[in-house]
Amino acid sequence: MLWTLVLSVTLCHAEVRLPQIFQSGMVLQRGTEIPVWGQASPQETVIVTLNKKRATAVADASGRWRVDLPAMKAGGPYVLEIKGQGAETKTLTDVWIGDVWLCSGQSNMETTLERVSPQYPDELNDSNNMVRLFHVQYQTDTRQPSADLRPTSWQPLNRKNAWTFSSIGYFLGKQLQREKGVAQGIIESAWGGTPIEAWISADTLAKYYPVMHRQTQLYQEDTFIQAQRRAGTLADQRWQAILNQGDPGLVPVEGSKGALWTQLSFDDASWAEVDQYDLTAQPSPMAGRRSWIGSLWLRQHIHISKEHAGKAAQLLLGTLYDSDVTYINGVQVGSTGYQYPPRRYQVPEGLLREGDNVITIRFVNKGGMPYFVKEKPYRLVFATDDIQPLGQRWKIQTGLEMPNPIGVGINLQYQPSTLFNGMIHPMAPFAVAGVVWYQGESNADTSQAREYASLLRLMMANWRQTFERPEMPFVIIQLANFMEPSEQPQNTGWSMVREAQRLVAKEDTRAELAVTIDRGETVDIHPLRKKDVAERVALAFERLLWNPKVQLSPEVEMAVAEGGQVVCTLSQPLQTNGQLYEFEVAGNDGRYVNAVAEGAGSTIVIKSSVANPSSIRYAWKNNPIRANVYGKNGLPMSPFEMKIK
Repeated sequence: MLWTLVLSVTLCHAEVRLPQIFQSGMVLQRGTEIPVWGQASPQETVIVTLNKKRATAVADASGRWRVDLPAMKAGGPYVLEIKGQGAETKTLTDVWIGDVWLCSGQSNMETTLERVSPQYPDELNDSNNMVRLFHVQYQTDTRQPSADLRPTSWQPLNRKNAWTFSSIGYFLGKQLQREKGVAQGIIESAWGGTPIEAWISADTLAKYYPVMHRQTQLYQEDTFIQAQRRAGTLADQRWQAILNQGDPGLVPVEGSKGALWTQLSFDDASWAEVDQYDLTAQPSPMAGRRSWIGSLWLRQHIHISKEHAGKAAQLLLGTLYDSDVTYINGVQVGSTGYQYPPRRYQVPEGLLREGDNVITIRFVNKGGMPYFVKEKPYRLVFATDDIQPLGQRWKIQTGLEMPNPIGVGINLQYQPSTLFNGMIHPMAPFAVAGVVWYQGESNADTSQAREYASLLRLMMANWRQTFERPEMPFVIIQLANFMEPSEQPQNTGWSMVREAQRLVAKEDTRAELAVTIDRGETVDIHPLRKKDVAERVALAFERLLWNPKVQLSPEVEMAVAEGGQVVCTLSQPLQTNGQLYEFEVAGNDGRYVNAVAEGAGSTIVIKSSVANPSSIRYAWKNNPIRANVYGKNGLPMSPFEMKIK
């Protein structure tokens, strides 16, 4: 009896718990009811107070409670108090009411301020206490929605906190705070390389895409997952061990910590010399090969002046495929484990000497052919205005050729519903002003691209239901231009995904499209001009939430055939008149050919060799680099495909 009484008292005074999204320093959404929820003892009364507003809830049988505070105007800082029946009170301070934005998707949403920092040197030291950043940590769940997010926190915007935060989120928060004058909360919940189906709930997929749903069910046995992960780790470790043990370049040098082929004293006179952008040209040992799995070594001798000797510097090696370890004079200055990050390696004081020095790169590839990415910087930087370019010629030698790796392990973030469960549902129904969605690259395989519009519609409806906001606005960032340009018509998955994004945004009254077809890079799937992207997102939200008269990208409202040519009427006048590019025309056979186009005012006239045009396309390529249709507001027209009336 005594133990029962003690247990009863303990349960009555159990600590009231809040999910990770509720913390000091947070931003809550203005102008709408504010849900606040958490855990307590079953049947415990919980009182929530904010800005002189008060709400009461009673925890249910599982201990879950929730209140909905009334809508409030922007302001702060406030104190949010959550009081249980006992003496304990949960107190959150520095709480603001303003606008909250959920930024989600894959790696282009994740691309950090650090990654784009060379593009925006004047932005790096900004601080703004009225912009708060909330980074959702990686988390997957194959069975059900997670109870909560992994530990994280709300942080004020400054260089330290923004350096590894979404650059789009960073620029968006700063701009909207400046324009609206209220606190901005930016939630980043993104994971590179992930497909859209990973962000959709299991019950939604079970209804509309049952095979996808069953795919995730394959990964619900912990023993199987652990065994696969262990096998993948062991296989990779074994592969690396064999490579490192047999690589002639890694032979240790007596009296030095460095490996043989990294040393300045090593005689590389017998090595072939190649251009860094053509590693397979004669007399390279790579000549005639289409791939190289294993290690490949490159060395370049550079002359350092007396003025620069001993100085610290930054070595920029553009981006490389795939992983690298880089040395200067036998000392490792950096390494990167995969292809996308820019190589910005710090050279310590005292390492560079007057006269001859050597840079050594050890490529390690598990597929494809090692290469240097064009149009990226390759140089030593001593100061902003003190740069020493590297040459394009390198000495080259094979290390150790290897077989294909045998273990791939399991990446649960690629499986359907796992990220909805782990990184979206635990935040719901937190009130947000809108969602920014930047994803699609991982669904741009042609077969997958055909399903993208359907999946995007489902995801948006799914999130609106989950967050209990049927009108929740979405801004969809359209895929940017990427890959080698083509002069001939293409029909690729990238174009199909862009068209899906355009159509879904057009048909949804609470969605807009941010067109970025002119902000990509031929050589980089992660283009750097993220501030421009954020500005277009902000403009789209301006139209959705505050000013419906705002004009976004121009659109073709009507296309008619007249005497063998096609006349298009636009939604707004062109920025400039004249010749326009990247238009194509098809007849009833569906075969597109290049066309000539001329623009004047709000009209575009398209001429081609097709006698009876039935449809047109614009910028329908991976990288339609000549696309030049802009509206009077300076925004580019979206790629599209359209039937002719």
